[in-house]
Amino acid sequence: MEDKKLEQALKMLQNDYSIITVGESKVPNFRWAEQQTKKLSREKLIEYYNYKGGIFKKDETEIPATTALGYCTGFNDIEVVDIDLKVLPTLKAQTDFWDEYLSFLKDNIADFDDKFVIYKTVNNGYHIIYKCKSLEGNVKVARLKGMKEAIIETKGKGGYCFMYDKKISKRSYYELQEISEKDREVLMQCSKFYDYKEPTIIHEPTKKEAKEFHEVELKPWVDYNEKENVMDLISDEFTIVRNLNDKYIIKRNGATSPHSGYVYKNSNCMFLFTTGTQYPNEVLLTPFAVYTIKYHQGNFNESAKDIYKKGFGSRYVKKVDIEPIELKDKNFNTEFPLDIFPVTIRHYLQECNRTLDSSVDYMGCSMIWLFSVMIGNSIHIEVKKGWTETATVWISIVGKAGLGKTPSIDNVIRPLIKANNREITKYIKENKKYIAYQKMSKDQKEHSEEIKEPKKTQFIANDITLEALVELHEQNKNSIGVFKDELAGWLKDMNKYRAGSDLEFWLSTWSGKSVSLNRKTSTSSFVSKPFISVLGGIQPSILSSFYTDENKDNGFIDRMLLSFPELEIETYNENQIAEDLLNWYNDNIIHFHNSIINTFVKYNNDDDIEPNIAIFSEDAKVEWIRIYNEITQTQNDDDENEYMKSMLPKQKSYIPRFALIINTINAYEDKGDLGVISKESILNAEKLSKYFISMAKKIKVNSSEVNKIKKVLKRNDELTPKEQFEILYKSNPNLNKKEAAELIGVSRRHIYNFIKELEK
Repeated sequence: MEDKKLEQALKMLQNDYSIITVGESKVPNFRWAEQQTKKLSREKLIEYYNYKGGIFKKDETEIPATTALGYCTGFNDIEVVDIDLKVLPTLKAQTDFWDEYLSFLKDNIADFDDKFVIYKTVNNGYHIIYKCKSLEGNVKVARLKGMKEAIIETKGKGGYCFMYDKKISKRSYYELQEISEKDREVLMQCSKFYDYKEPTIIHEPTKKEAKEFHEVELKPWVDYNEKENVMDLISDEFTIVRNLNDKYIIKRNGATSPHSGYVYKNSNCMFLFTTGTQYPNEVLLTPFAVYTIKYHQGNFNESAKDIYKKGFGSRYVKKVDIEPIELKDKNFNTEFPLDIFPVTIRHYLQECNRTLDSSVDYMGCSMIWLFSVMIGNSIHIEVKKGWTETATVWISIVGKAGLGKTPSIDNVIRPLIKANNREITKYIKENKKYIAYQKMSKDQKEHSEEIKEPKKTQFIANDITLEALVELHEQNKNSIGVFKDELAGWLKDMNKYRAGSDLEFWLSTWSGKSVSLNRKTSTSSFVSKPFISVLGGIQPSILSSFYTDENKDNGFIDRMLLSFPELEIETYNENQIAEDLLNWYNDNIIHFHNSIINTFVKYNNDDDIEPNIAIFSEDAKVEWIRIYNEITQTQNDDDENEYMKSMLPKQKSYIPRFALIINTINAYEDKGDLGVISKESILNAEKLSKYFISMAKKIKVNSSEVNKIKKVLKRNDELTPKEQFEILYKSNPNLNKKEAAELIGVSRRHIYNFIKELEK
C-alpha cells in the first residue's frame, strides 16, 4: 500500500476517527469490536497497516494481509449514508439518481457543502459522512421498486466503512463537522423518499357502493381520474418543492419536513409520507379518492353521485314509461314527420309540446341539428363510389317574435349546450394556468407543475369570426355546431358573392370541401374535412329580404332548410313535465355524444379523422334510386315552378344526410347497425325532405307576397294606413291580412274594420 494512505489514516486517527485495517474480501483482518469504542494507537495502526499476512504472534491465528483501511462508524458520533448505485443497470441511471438525490439534499439543508464530507467509492457509489449526537445502527433506508438490495443505507453504531481516495466535497475526512439533529432528520427524510413500498390504491367505490353504476360503460370515477388533475385538488394544502422527471415532490404548507410525499406524473396519483393531513399516508390516492376524502369525508358512493351529476362518466340511461299523449291541435303542425324518431325521443318531444307549449316542428328540426353535430365526421354515408355525404345541415327556425322559437330549441339542445359550456369553462381555467406558467422564471418552473398549452374543446359556437371558427375547428375536428338565436347577421354576410367572401367559405363547408383562410388576422387557416352545422331563428319578414335572385343563383338559399309552422301564442299551461323524463333525455343525449366521441372518432397518422363509412342496404338502395329519379322528373317537369326547382338538387344531397342521421339515431336506440342504412331510414329521410320542400314553398309564397306588399307601401308611403290597405286590397282581396297589418303598422282589428268599410 502507498504511504499516503497511511498518512491520511494517521491524520484521521488524530482527528478522532477509529481506524481499522481490512484484508481480502473487504473484511477487517484484525478483530475490530474493541475499536468501536476505543481507538488503535498510532503504533498499533502502523503495525497492522504493514502486516503481510500469516500466523499472528499474539493469538497464533491465520490473519490475511492488510489490503485497505477503514474506519468505525458510530465512534465519536460518526455516521455515513452509503449510496450504492451499482443496483442501477446503467451509468446514466446511476448519474441521474445521484444528481437528483444530491440536489434534493442541497435544496433542503442549508449550507450543505459546509456540513458534509462526500467520497466516491470504487463501485461508482458515494459515502456522505458527518457527525451527529443522534445515531442509529446500520439501517436499510431506501430500496427501489423491483430491487432486492438497498440503494441507500446508513452505517452507524456497530458498523464500518472503507476509506476512499476520490473526494468530491469541499471538506476531507479529517475536516469532519458535527451537524444538528434537525439536519440529520432532513437528510433521513430525503433519503427515505426513495424507498419504494407497494402502495394500496384508493381510487374507486366498493362493488356494493358502485351498484348504481354497474351498467354504465364509463364509470364516473374512471372518467374523473382521466380528466382531473390531482394538483388542482391539493394546491391549497400542498406546494411543489421539486419537479422531477417522473414525479413532483410536494410539501404540506406549514410543514417543517423537506417534503410530504409526491405526485406521479404518469398516473396522476398522490402518495404521502406525512400523517399530518386528512389524507391517509403510504397509499396511492387517485384524483377521485382525493376528491372523495376532501369533500365527502371518504364516502365514495356520495362522491360518485356528485361527480356523475357534474357530467363525469357515461350516462346511465334509465328506461322511461311511455304513455299515449293527446297533442294540442292548435300547436302541433302535423306536417312534421315526428315518426322518423324512435318512440322514446318522440315521447319526449310530445311531452314538451303538451306541458311547455313547445313547437314540435321547431323541436324536431333542432333534434336533426343536434344529432348532426354529435355525429360529425365520425360517420359519412357513401351514396355510391365517388359520392359521399356528411351529416351537415343548415336549419332556419322561422317565426315571428314571441312565438317561443328559442325555448323550443332549448328543450332539445340544452344537454349539449351544457356539455359545451363545461368545455369552455375547462379551457379558460387551463389557459389561465398556462399563461401564468409561461410567465414564470426558469427556477420557478422547476418547482412547479408543468403546464402544457391547452386545447380548445369547445364544439358549439355562436358569435364568432371565420378566423376563430377555423381555429376552433382545427382543434375539434369532428364537428362544430353554430347556434344563433338570430340568423339575420349571419345571413347578411352572404349577400355578396365574391372571391374570398364569407359565402364562398360557407358553401365549401356545406359540401365538405377543405377550406382555408388567407387573411392577415388569421392565425390558423386550414381545415381538411370541415363539418359545420348551423341552427338559428329568424323572423319571416327578415328572411324574405334574403330571397333574392342573387342568393338563388349562388345556391345559398337552397341549402337552407326552413321550418315555418302555423303557431299561436298560448295561454298559461299548468301541465308539468316529469323530472324523470327530463333526466332521461339529458342522460341519453350525453351518452350518445360520449359514445360517438369515444368509439367512432378515429384519427389517421396525419391526425385527421378517418370517417367510418355507412352504405345503403340493398332494399334501401332500391328506394333511394326511386326517390332520386322522382326528384329528377320533377326537375324536368315544365309545370313545376322554376324558383322551386333550384332547391331540388340540394335535396339529392340532403336525403342521404337525413338517412344517415335518422339511421344513426335509431341504430343507437335499438342497438342496430350504424354502418348500414336501412330501408326505413331512407323512407323516413324522404318524409323529412318533403317536409322541408313544403316549408320552402310556403316561405316562397309568403316572401313573394311580402315583397309585393312592401313595394306597394313604398310607392305610397305618404298615404294613411287605411288608404294604403285599400290599394292592397283592391289589387288582391286574398292577400295575407296578418302580414299586411304588420307591414302597415296597425292591428289586425284595424284591417278587419278597413275591409268592412270597403265592402259596404
